[in-house]
Amino acid sequence: MTNSLSPELFRVVDANLNRLKEGIRVIEDIMRYRDNNKELSQKLKSLRHKARVDETLELLKYRDSVNDVLRPSTKSEQQRNNVITILTANFKRAQESSRVLEELYKLENIHYSENFKTIRYELYNLEKEILLSENV
Repeated sequence: MTNSLSPELFRVVDANLNRLKEGIRVIEDIMRYRDNNKELSQKLKSLRHKARVDETLELLKYRDSVNDVLRPSTKSEQQRNNVITILTANFKRAQESSRVLEELYKLENIHYSENFKTIRYELYNLEKEILLSENV
């Protein structure tokens, strides 16, 4: 990485990369273990593995999760009514995170930016496919 990103922006990248992968993982595990859907599980797993950057040690250097000002959960984050709300929340989390990464990497690495844009659009497609299926 070059020096286009400040330590604070490295924190933003680190948090959003984690959030993106975590959101995808929740959806992937529901498709895998609850639905036994190999095809969708594999698509999600592949997408999760695509959500990466090579400079992980650089990101860890600036991680400060202990002092995160929004670390405590909000009431809406603590309650889910059913699996659809879990899937929806995690799709939105992953989509929003991929957008943040897409935008920040426009400063740093256009290839990464385009990768996160591709991930975001694939998440839009998978959200529609999964949430509009009869098995949800």
